[in-house]
Amino acid sequence: MPHPINPARVDFVTLRLFCAVAQSGSITKGAEACHLALSAASRRLSDFEAATGSKLLERSAQGIALTPAGHVAMQHAMRLFQGFEQFSNELNDYSSGVRGHVRLWANMSALTEFLPTTLATFLAQHPDIRVEVEEQLSGDTVRALVDGLADVGVFAENTPAYGLDVAPFQTDELVVLCARQHPLARTRAKQVDFKTCLAHEFVGLNRSSSLLELTSRAAEQAGIPMRLRVQVRSFDAMCHMIAANLGIGVVPLAACKAQVAALDLKVVRLKETWATRRLLMATKTGTELSPAAQLLARHLLQQANT
Repeated sequence: MPHPINPARVDFVTLRLFCAVAQSGSITKGAEACHLALSAASRRLSDFEAATGSKLLERSAQGIALTPAGHVAMQHAMRLFQGFEQFSNELNDYSSGVRGHVRLWANMSALTEFLPTTLATFLAQHPDIRVEVEEQLSGDTVRALVDGLADVGVFAENTPAYGLDVAPFQTDELVVLCARQHPLARTRAKQVDFKTCLAHEFVGLNRSSSLLELTSRAAEQAGIPMRLRVQVRSFDAMCHMIAANLGIGVVPLAACKAQVAALDLKVVRLKETWATRRLLMATKTGTELSPAAQLLARHLLQQANT
């Protein structure tokens, strides 16, 4: 029967060394990054594997690689470091006179369209609170809330959100962008259906994006495969790819207004009901928020209502 890991046998120096070795693919480089002698580093890694009861590193002439168990250990080690860093930051805030610290994760749409103004009014009212903002994909924001890495999150409505208390936040309009020389730019209709757009190649976000999931599902319902020519990680990159006529793209209009003007892109509105998309605000179910996080969540909901 496996025994639980004894926390007394694992320290932060060893965890940091393990991560440095895994990231560099070399015990020598990992030891140098952690200012340890090579022999001491090797002993720590051996003791760490013995403590976990699993082989974490594959050693070969090409260097060091993580085993499947090593990948799991790496994820938990990084999470511990993040937690310790947040612990340190929040205590530093109190010692320096800042009386609250909130971790807010949000998708690109919310961060670009709505949160700058909302956060400005909040911080003007509460100058003693620091808000740490992370721009993340909707799915990653949900996982951060569930794992306790974020206090408050904002994400798109089609993202599974089990274990969260969810409330409507804002809505955004999804449109199709294309280059002026693209055939779709010549349409005279005020709106087009998505089925018409599927005749062309697309520029899209990466595979973890809720927006890509939404458009892919719409393509399935239309019975026409969505042909993704290029995938990127941001709306700004999407707009530049679209301007180069590498394909068309579905984006939130308000989040891309500046790029539309700067790159002279054509906006084509969609006649689909899903083109009006809700953004949601959420916190973890059953978790008591700090007073600062409660204030921010309440402020976001008030802004949504107005």
